Amino acid sequence: MFNEYHDVLTVEQLAEALGIGKNKAYELINNHVIGYKRIGRKILIPKCCLIDYIQSSRYNIRA
Repeated sequence: MFNEYHDVLTVEQLAEALGIGKNKAYELINNHVIGYKRIGRKILIPKCCLIDYIQSSRYNIRA
């Protein structure tokens, strides 16, 4: 899953992987929905956090 991406993604790569805009990607990060690490001004997202986010969606049940 997401084999074309490195082990650490930027916000732009996260948005591309999810097919969303950068603003929505920043919203997911700022609301701590997807794990990340801030190094200075740079935001880095481990690929495992992206995979965890995708896999967690299978537990969302809407009535």
